[in-house]
Amino acid sequence: MATAAGHLHELMTQSLAAWRLAGSVRDLPDGGVLIVCREHSIRIEPASPDLPFRWFVTVDSRRRAAISLVTVLRRVRAVLDPGYATMRVRIAPFPPASI
Repeated sequence: MATAAGHLHELMTQSLAAWRLAGSVRDLPDGGVLIVCREHSIRIEPASPDLPFRWFVTVDSRRRAAISLVTVLRRVRAVLDPGYATMRVRIAPFPPASI
């Protein structure tokens, strides 16, 4: 059975490939991973179970919490590909269509 760290490693490796970025992903003893790409070192590590978020993402010595893997991916992509335009879903009321 694969571990969460193994899944995280594979997710980040495949993400770099999908984003067409050359970099390396290395497993860390604490269950996290280290991504080295371009001039950045990004450390992703699991948070303690008693915290309200699941991950810590450390980019060039700045540590931030991430509530989900989606947030982790968004932060990593923003650092490694600053020209990438993120899209967010916006839900707003819309007048009903007349039939």
